[in-house]
Amino acid sequence: MNQSSNFEHTLPSQYREVYHLDARKPKVGVIMNLIALGVLGVVLLIAYIPVARGGLSLMADVPTALITYLAFLASIILYTVLHELVHGAAYKRLTGEKLTFGMSWSCAFCGVPHIFVYRRAVLFAVAAPLTVFTVLLIPLTVALFFVHPLCYFASAALFGLHLGGCCGDIYVILLLLTKYRSRELLVKDTGPEQFFYLPSGNAPHHD
Repeated sequence: MNQSSNFEHTLPSQYREVYHLDARKPKVGVIMNLIALGVLGVVLLIAYIPVARGGLSLMADVPTALITYLAFLASIILYTVLHELVHGAAYKRLTGEKLTFGMSWSCAFCGVPHIFVYRRAVLFAVAAPLTVFTVLLIPLTVALFFVHPLCYFASAALFGLHLGGCCGDIYVILLLLTKYRSRELLVKDTGPEQFFYLPSGNAPHHD
């Protein structure tokens, strides 16, 4: 793979900024987290339907409940780390450049702040965790339904947290698939912030 074709070390002189997303801004961070909670609620509501229809109970004996609860908490921490590592692995594979990891009040993040990455590579890197963990968690959740309703519901909650936590990634994906479809697009992804750049003649006007 020719990694150098996926990014620029410096921003070409004819490029200008056309969009800036900062998840650390209070308004943006609050909206993203409210959306994430809403997604979690919808997922849990849908997940509860087969439990209710089957006349099943989410109650469990103390050892099962405790183990499930502790496993759920551990899985949240593990998922958060793995989510950012998948972002990082994709960026590393595509660029070979230095990564930055961190945590802000509104989100955990991974970025490549020292380079400007072309659209296709950004799309792949941003979509990687959404794709990987959706493919893994849906079958796991279905399988756990036949183990114990509480384990199934905990897995569904983890999937809801995953899907809701990807709302920022999904927003960037939608931008890249709709408004910013030019192959010339460059993105500086610091992690909590994304700066979009286009050549002056191709830059769309702000809405």
